[in-house]
Amino acid sequence: MRTEAVSDMDVSATGPDGLRLLALDAEDLAVVSCNLQDAVVRAADLAFLPRQRRFALLASRFDWVAAEAGRMERCRAGLHFDSVVKVSSTGIDREDRQAVLNLLSIAFEEGEAPAGAVLLTFSGGAGIRLEVECVDAQMRDVGPRWAARHKPGHAIDDAPPSE
Repeated sequence: MRTEAVSDMDVSATGPDGLRLLALDAEDLAVVSCNLQDAVVRAADLAFLPRQRRFALLASRFDWVAAEAGRMERCRAGLHFDSVVKVSSTGIDREDRQAVLNLLSIAFEEGEAPAGAVLLTFSGGAGIRLEVECVDAQMRDVGPRWAARHKPGHAIDDAPPSE
């Protein structure tokens, strides 16, 4: 994993300014995905900047590391992807800027190396596909922390198997 601290690219990922991650391959992106699992994103906080070839979002991420230490916290985090050539989405009402999305995962689908697609999967079947020349992403805590009311959880289908 490549992490970014204030003065050195391969030092601690946390510090006084919070978590900062740099992803340059699928393995790095998996670490970003883990740290953003169950982040809450408003549709208004998603942006594609075609001239800069950048896709960005602002999220309220649940801090899973703090939860392991007994603190349930969320914080504002920014994530952007560079080298984006195309963006498509499904299950997201672009007219409803106040719609709230729950980010489940971020994955990389390899194409002709180093190109491929970054897949952002949200609950309810929503998703965003970023066609990229390569994996080039940065995530950073950018805002305040606050106590989370609940630890995110995922219901397991308790239905008995069909006979």
